[in-house]
Formats: sequence, structure tokens, C-alpha cells
Amino acid sequence: MTTPSFLDSIDSQLDWQREVYKDLHRNPEVSLDEHKTADRIAAELEGLGLEVTRISATGLVAVIDNGTGPTVLARADIDALPVTEDTGLDFASEVDGVMHACGHDMHAAALLGAVRLLKENQDAWSGTYIALFQPAEENAAGAKAMIDDGLTDKVPTPDVALAQHVMPLPAGKIFTAAGPVMSAGDSVKITVFGRGAHGSMPHLSVDPVVLAASIVLRLQTIVSRETEPSEFAVVTVGAANSGSKSNIIPDRAELLLNVRTYDTAVRGG
Repeated sequence: MTTPSFLDSIDSQLDWQREVYKDLHRNPEVSLDEHKTADRIAAELEGLGLEVTRISATGLVAVIDNGTGPTVLARADIDALPVTEDTGLDFASEVDGVMHACGHDMHAAALLGAVRLLKENQDAWSGTYIALFQPAEENAAGAKAMIDDGLTDKVPTPDVALAQHVMPLPAGKIFTAAGPVMSAGDSVKITVFGRGAHGSMPHLSVDPVVLAASIVLRLQTIVSRETEPSEFAVVTVGAANSGSKSNIIPDRAELLLNVRTYDTAVRGG
């Protein structure tokens, strides 16, 4: 397969892409608060002569209409996580307690690079290219917000929709596979209510810490004993929070779960 000649110009824009990436990494914003991020992306798109449509508060779409041919939608997410960065990078997050720990800054920079490459080489292809920058992927609110704001009425109907995600692979490699690759993710909060008491009088309490610990252990059997071996599922308890002192039995405990599935039947089961 012959590589299109216009792809030879990719290397020439890497410096620009790196600067965009580093700027986004320095200035991360959490889900639905990506206002500066959206403004920076919009400025880059408008600098290429494209019209930017804001969909929901922080979602953006730009369309390259380049004659007859397929309509392709490419999507990148743009939100960061409430995580403190401790990498020591010279372009580390400058926002306390917020970090692009999931690579969405890279996704946005990569999509901007694709838009620039296609825009500057329109004589080499034909069709319609839709670049969609989605907010709030981490809490699943961004896609719904864009749809609720009329996304499907504001952009052409795509023949194919593409997305990407950084993975722990060798630099310069692209990975794909038949079938599911990235799982559905659900976040679940469980609040266990008990009855508090002094630590010296546990018989007067209903200890939510013990109950929560039992729940954590029981959750481990969902995959190992209740999901068919041929099916995929992951249940992770990412946080368990309760109490504030060693000698006080609290009145409640909170568990934060992450559930990963490929199949809707497994997800709902």
C-alpha cells in the first residue's frame, strides 16, 4: 500500500503539535469546566480558516466540506482528572489538584494535527471531515450534553465515526483490533449507613466499616463466580472512605466503584 505523499508533511508540524499539547497539559480543566481548553482549541481551528460551532458549554465541532465522498467524524475528549501531578515535567500541570492523567491533552493535540493536515492538503482527498472535541468524558456528561444541545442537527450525519486513546505501547505505534477494544465504564457510589458509637462500645453500634469491608469482599465474586468465563467484566473498588478518628465508630461509609464491560447484557446483569 502506497503512503499518500501529503503525509510526508506530518513531521513538519510536530513542533506545533507539541506546543499545543504542552499548553493543554499545563492548563488542565475538569469535566464541564473546560472553558480555556475549548477557547485554545477554537483558536487553533479558526487559525486554519475553519468555522467553529460550540455545542453545549464546552463542546466544539469544525467541519471541512471538501466535495463528494464519505463523511468521517473524528472525536477527541478534552477534560482532565482531579489528580495532583507529581511528574517533575517542565510542562507539568499548573492547576492545583488537576492533571491530564488520562491523555486527553494528547487526544486533542492529535485531532488538531489531523485537521491541519487535511485542511492544508485538500487537493489530496475528497469528502467531509468532522472534528468533534467532546467535554466531560470522565463523568459521561459531555456526550449527553452535546446531544441534548442538538449535535445531530448541527453536523452532517457521518458514515463512520472514529476515536482514539493513548495506550501503553511503543512510541510511534498504532494499535487496532477486531471487536471491542475499549470497554464501557460505569461509576457507582455505595453509601453504607450504620449507627455510630465510641470505639470502646462496639456493641452499641452498627459498624458501617465492617459492613463496607464485607461488601468489598463480596464484590470480588461478581466477576469470579457470577460472570461467565467467556465474558469480560471488571469491578474495581477505587475508594473506601469512612470516619475520621481511630476510636470512633462512624455512622456511614462510602465506596466508589468502577465497572467495565463490553456487553450490555453483562453490564445490566
